[in-house]
Amino acid sequence: MLKKYFPPLSLALLFFCGFGCKSKIKQQEDEIYSRHLQRHVKLTIINTPMPDEKTELNLLLLNDGQEMPQFRVREIVDSLYRKKLIRPLLVVGIHAGDRTKEYGVAGYPDFMNRGDKAAYYDKFINDELYFFAKKKATVRKFNSVVIAGCSLGGLSAFDIAWNHAEKIDKVGVFSGSFWWRDKDDKAADYSDDKNRIIITKIRSSKKKPSLKYWFFTGGKEEDGDRDKDGIIDVTDDTKDLAALIKSKNVCLPEDIVFTEDANGKHDYVSWSKQLPAFLISAFGK
Repeated sequence: MLKKYFPPLSLALLFFCGFGCKSKIKQQEDEIYSRHLQRHVKLTIINTPMPDEKTELNLLLLNDGQEMPQFRVREIVDSLYRKKLIRPLLVVGIHAGDRTKEYGVAGYPDFMNRGDKAAYYDKFINDELYFFAKKKATVRKFNSVVIAGCSLGGLSAFDIAWNHAEKIDKVGVFSGSFWWRDKDDKAADYSDDKNRIIITKIRSSKKKPSLKYWFFTGGKEEDGDRDKDGIIDVTDDTKDLAALIKSKNVCLPEDIVFTEDANGKHDYVSWSKQLPAFLISAFGK
Protein backbone atom coordinates (compact mmCIF):
# COMPACT_ATOMS: atom_id res chain seq x y z
CA MET A 1 0.00 0.00 0.00
CA LEU A 2 1.37 3.35 -1.03
CA LYS A 3 1.79 5.90 1.73
CA LYS A 4 1.10 9.51 1.04
CA TYR A 5 4.17 11.68 1.24
CA PHE A 6 3.91 15.09 2.82
CA PRO A 7 7.03 17.15 2.20
CA PRO A 8 8.37 19.00 5.26
CA LEU A 9 7.37 22.59 5.58
CA SER A 10 10.11 25.03 4.75
CA LEU A 11 11.55 27.16 7.50
CA ALA A 12 10.07 30.18 5.78
CA LEU A 13 6.58 28.68 5.94
CA LEU A 14 7.02 27.72 9.56
CA PHE A 15 8.07 31.25 10.33
CA PHE A 16 5.19 32.67 8.35
CA CYS A 17 2.76 30.65 10.45
CA GLY A 18 4.54 31.80 13.56
CA PHE A 19 3.95 35.42 12.65
CA GLY A 20 1.01 35.20 10.30
CA CYS A 21 -1.51 32.68 11.67
CA LYS A 22 -4.38 34.63 13.18
CA SER A 23 -5.18 32.36 16.11
CA LYS A 24 -3.34 33.62 19.18
CA ILE A 25 -0.18 35.10 20.61
CA LYS A 26 2.95 33.25 19.50
CA GLN A 27 6.28 32.89 21.25
CA GLN A 28 9.56 31.45 20.00
CA GLU A 29 13.21 31.42 21.00
CA ASP A 30 15.82 32.51 18.47
CA GLU A 31 19.31 33.92 18.33
CA ILE A 32 21.49 36.14 16.19
CA TYR A 33 25.25 36.32 15.93
CA SER A 34 26.53 39.85 16.51
CA ARG A 35 29.80 40.83 14.92
CA HIS A 36 29.82 43.93 17.09
CA LEU A 37 29.45 42.01 20.35
CA GLN A 38 31.37 38.99 19.07
CA ARG A 39 28.83 36.60 20.53
CA HIS A 40 25.52 34.89 19.88
CA VAL A 41 22.62 36.86 21.32
CA LYS A 42 19.58 34.90 22.45
CA LEU A 43 16.16 36.35 21.70
CA THR A 44 12.66 35.68 22.97
CA ILE A 45 10.15 36.75 20.33
CA ILE A 46 6.46 37.31 21.04
CA ASN A 47 3.96 38.43 18.43
CA THR A 48 0.29 39.10 18.06
CA PRO A 49 -1.42 37.89 14.87
CA MET A 50 -0.01 39.54 11.76
CA PRO A 51 -2.24 42.37 10.49
CA ASP A 52 -3.60 42.26 6.94
CA GLU A 53 -1.48 45.30 6.17
CA LYS A 54 2.02 44.49 7.35
CA THR A 55 2.83 48.18 7.63
CA GLU A 56 0.51 48.24 10.67
CA LEU A 57 2.88 46.00 12.65
CA ASN A 58 4.72 47.66 15.56
CA LEU A 59 8.06 46.65 17.09
CA LEU A 60 9.09 46.65 20.74
CA LEU A 61 12.76 45.97 21.52
CA LEU A 62 13.09 44.94 25.15
CA ASN A 63 16.35 44.79 27.10
CA ASP A 64 16.88 41.93 29.57
CA GLY A 65 14.75 39.61 27.49
CA GLN A 66 15.71 36.70 29.73
CA GLU A 67 13.44 38.27 32.37
CA MET A 68 10.32 38.33 30.18
CA PRO A 69 8.56 35.60 32.24
CA GLN A 70 9.01 37.68 35.42
CA PHE A 71 7.88 40.75 33.50
CA ARG A 72 4.77 38.81 32.41
CA VAL A 73 5.17 40.13 28.88
CA ARG A 74 3.38 37.35 27.05
CA GLU A 75 0.27 37.25 29.23
CA ILE A 76 -0.01 41.05 29.36
CA VAL A 77 0.40 41.47 25.59
CA ASP A 78 -2.13 38.66 25.04
CA SER A 79 -4.66 40.24 27.40
CA LEU A 80 -4.33 43.75 25.96
CA TYR A 81 -4.52 42.51 22.37
CA ARG A 82 -7.59 40.38 23.03
CA LYS A 83 -9.27 43.41 24.60
CA LYS A 84 -8.32 45.42 21.50
CA LEU A 85 -6.35 47.90 23.60
CA ILE A 86 -3.11 47.67 21.59
CA ARG A 87 -2.27 47.42 17.91
CA PRO A 88 -0.48 44.44 16.27
CA LEU A 89 2.87 44.01 17.95
CA LEU A 90 6.15 42.15 17.62
CA VAL A 91 8.21 42.01 20.83
CA VAL A 92 11.88 41.10 20.60
CA GLY A 93 13.33 40.39 24.03
CA ILE A 94 17.12 40.62 23.95
CA HIS A 95 18.81 38.34 26.47
CA ALA A 96 21.60 40.19 28.25
CA GLY A 97 25.24 39.20 28.07
CA ASP A 98 27.44 40.94 30.62
CA ARG A 99 24.95 43.71 31.35
CA THR A 100 27.40 45.75 33.45
CA LYS A 101 29.61 45.94 30.36
CA GLU A 102 27.11 46.16 27.49
CA TYR A 103 24.48 48.37 29.17
CA GLY A 104 25.23 52.01 29.89
CA VAL A 105 25.87 55.13 27.82
CA ALA A 106 27.66 54.49 24.53
CA GLY A 107 31.19 55.84 24.63
CA TYR A 108 31.01 56.94 28.28
CA PRO A 109 31.98 54.22 30.80
CA ASP A 110 31.30 55.00 34.44
CA PHE A 111 34.00 55.64 37.04
CA MET A 112 34.51 51.88 37.49
CA ASN A 113 34.75 51.35 33.71
CA ARG A 114 31.36 49.67 33.66
CA GLY A 115 29.50 50.13 30.40
CA ASP A 116 32.71 50.07 28.35
CA LYS A 117 30.99 47.87 25.73
CA ALA A 118 27.81 49.95 25.54
CA ALA A 119 28.88 51.42 22.20
CA TYR A 120 29.08 47.90 20.74
CA TYR A 121 25.62 47.08 22.10
CA ASP A 122 24.30 50.30 20.56
CA LYS A 123 25.73 49.25 17.19
CA PHE A 124 24.27 45.77 17.58
CA ILE A 125 20.77 47.23 18.03
CA ASN A 126 21.11 49.77 15.22
CA ASP A 127 23.12 47.83 12.63
CA GLU A 128 22.05 44.25 13.24
CA LEU A 129 18.96 43.59 15.35
CA TYR A 130 16.71 46.19 13.73
CA PHE A 131 17.24 44.69 10.28
CA PHE A 132 16.99 41.15 11.69
CA ALA A 133 13.54 42.02 13.09
CA LYS A 134 12.37 43.48 9.78
CA LYS A 135 13.52 40.39 7.92
CA LYS A 136 11.90 38.04 10.43
CA ALA A 137 8.59 39.85 10.24
CA THR A 138 8.90 40.24 6.44
CA VAL A 139 8.13 43.96 6.61
CA ARG A 140 9.90 46.83 4.88
CA LYS A 141 8.99 49.25 7.66
CA PHE A 142 7.33 49.01 11.05
CA ASN A 143 4.44 51.29 11.91
CA SER A 144 6.38 52.34 15.02
CA VAL A 145 9.52 51.23 16.84
CA VAL A 146 9.85 51.41 20.62
CA ILE A 147 12.68 50.35 22.92
CA ALA A 148 12.35 49.76 26.65
CA GLY A 149 14.20 48.43 29.67
CA CYS A 150 14.36 48.30 33.43
CA SER A 151 17.06 49.66 35.74
CA LEU A 152 20.41 49.56 33.90
CA GLY A 153 18.56 48.19 30.89
CA GLY A 154 16.40 51.32 31.03
CA LEU A 155 19.44 53.59 30.90
CA SER A 156 20.66 51.61 27.89
CA ALA A 157 17.27 51.86 26.17
CA PHE A 158 17.13 55.62 26.70
CA ASP A 159 20.64 56.16 25.34
CA ILE A 160 19.99 54.01 22.25
CA ALA A 161 16.71 55.80 21.54
CA TRP A 162 18.38 59.21 21.82
CA ASN A 163 21.18 58.09 19.51
CA HIS A 164 18.89 56.60 16.87
CA ALA A 165 15.68 58.60 16.81
CA GLU A 166 15.63 58.22 13.03
CA LYS A 167 14.59 54.59 13.66
CA ILE A 168 13.05 54.70 17.14
CA ASP A 169 9.85 56.57 17.99
CA LYS A 170 9.49 56.09 21.73
CA VAL A 171 11.40 54.86 24.77
CA GLY A 172 10.09 53.31 27.96
CA VAL A 173 12.22 53.37 31.11
CA PHE A 174 11.28 51.51 34.28
CA SER A 175 13.40 52.72 37.22
CA GLY A 176 16.27 53.82 34.99
CA SER A 177 19.84 53.94 36.31
CA PHE A 178 20.20 57.62 35.51
CA TRP A 179 22.55 57.95 38.48
CA TRP A 180 25.28 56.45 36.20
CA ARG A 181 28.29 58.64 36.93
CA ASP A 182 31.88 59.21 35.92
CA LYS A 183 33.02 59.94 39.48
CA ASP A 184 32.33 58.26 42.80
CA ASP A 185 29.60 60.23 44.57
CA LYS A 186 31.65 59.99 47.76
CA ALA A 187 34.40 62.10 46.18
CA ALA A 188 34.71 65.59 47.66
CA ASP A 189 34.28 67.26 44.27
CA TYR A 190 31.40 65.08 43.05
CA SER A 191 28.50 67.03 41.51
CA ASP A 192 25.15 65.73 40.27
CA ASP A 193 25.18 68.36 37.52
CA LYS A 194 28.66 67.51 36.28
CA ASN A 195 29.09 63.81 36.97
CA ARG A 196 25.82 62.09 36.05
CA ILE A 197 26.78 60.84 32.61
CA ILE A 198 23.42 60.87 30.84
CA ILE A 199 22.56 64.34 32.21
CA THR A 200 25.87 65.73 30.93
CA LYS A 201 25.41 64.03 27.56
CA ILE A 202 21.89 65.31 26.96
CA ARG A 203 22.71 68.82 28.19
CA SER A 204 25.60 69.13 25.72
CA SER A 205 23.85 67.33 22.85
CA LYS A 206 22.96 69.36 19.78
CA LYS A 207 20.54 66.67 18.60
CA LYS A 208 16.83 67.37 18.40
CA PRO A 209 15.42 63.86 18.31
CA SER A 210 11.74 63.41 17.58
CA LEU A 211 11.02 61.01 20.44
CA LYS A 212 8.33 60.28 22.98
CA TYR A 213 9.28 59.31 26.52
CA TRP A 214 7.65 57.17 29.21
CA PHE A 215 9.24 56.97 32.68
CA PHE A 216 8.33 55.07 35.83
CA THR A 217 9.78 55.08 39.34
CA GLY A 218 8.65 53.51 42.61
CA GLY A 219 8.62 55.20 45.98
CA LYS A 220 10.10 52.21 47.81
CA GLU A 221 12.93 51.34 45.45
CA GLU A 222 15.75 52.52 47.68
CA ASP A 223 16.74 54.69 50.64
CA GLY A 224 19.37 56.75 48.79
CA ASP A 225 18.87 60.52 48.87
CA ARG A 226 22.08 62.26 47.80
CA ASP A 227 20.76 65.81 48.01
CA LYS A 228 18.79 65.22 51.23
CA ASP A 229 15.58 66.63 49.75
CA GLY A 230 13.37 63.81 50.99
CA ILE A 231 13.01 62.32 47.50
CA ILE A 232 14.83 59.10 46.70
CA ASP A 233 17.56 59.25 44.06
CA VAL A 234 15.89 57.15 41.37
CA THR A 235 12.96 59.59 41.30
CA ASP A 236 15.19 62.68 41.51
CA ASP A 237 17.42 61.44 38.68
CA THR A 238 14.45 60.60 36.45
CA LYS A 239 12.70 63.91 37.09
CA ASP A 240 15.95 65.80 36.44
CA LEU A 241 16.35 64.07 33.08
CA ALA A 242 12.71 64.66 32.12
CA ALA A 243 13.02 68.36 33.03
CA LEU A 244 16.22 68.65 30.99
CA ILE A 245 14.56 67.11 27.93
CA LYS A 246 11.62 69.46 28.32
CA SER A 247 13.93 72.47 28.62
CA LYS A 248 15.59 71.62 25.30
CA ASN A 249 12.24 71.92 23.46
CA VAL A 250 12.84 68.74 21.50
CA CYS A 251 9.29 67.45 22.02
CA LEU A 252 5.85 68.54 23.18
CA PRO A 253 5.24 68.54 26.96
CA GLU A 254 2.67 65.76 26.56
CA ASP A 255 5.31 63.59 24.87
CA ILE A 256 6.98 63.10 28.25
CA VAL A 257 5.04 60.82 30.59
CA PHE A 258 6.20 60.28 34.16
CA THR A 259 4.45 57.70 36.34
CA GLU A 260 5.15 57.06 39.99
CA ASP A 261 3.86 54.41 42.38
CA ALA A 262 4.45 55.32 46.02
CA ASN A 263 4.65 51.62 46.92
CA GLY A 264 6.65 50.52 43.88
CA LYS A 265 9.87 48.59 44.44
CA HIS A 266 12.91 47.92 42.28
CA ASP A 267 11.66 44.58 41.00
CA TYR A 268 9.66 42.91 38.26
CA VAL A 269 6.58 42.63 40.46
CA SER A 270 6.31 46.43 40.48
CA TRP A 271 7.44 46.85 36.88
CA SER A 272 4.98 44.29 35.53
CA LYS A 273 2.13 46.21 37.18
CA GLN A 274 3.12 49.23 35.08
CA LEU A 275 3.65 47.30 31.84
CA PRO A 276 0.00 47.49 30.67
CA ALA A 277 -0.03 51.29 31.01
CA PHE A 278 3.24 51.54 29.11
CA LEU A 279 2.09 49.26 26.28
CA ILE A 280 -1.18 51.16 25.91
CA SER A 281 0.74 54.44 25.90
CA ALA A 282 3.11 53.14 23.22
CA PHE A 283 0.78 51.02 21.08
CA GLY A 284 -2.77 51.92 22.10
CA LYS A 285 -5.48 52.18 19.52
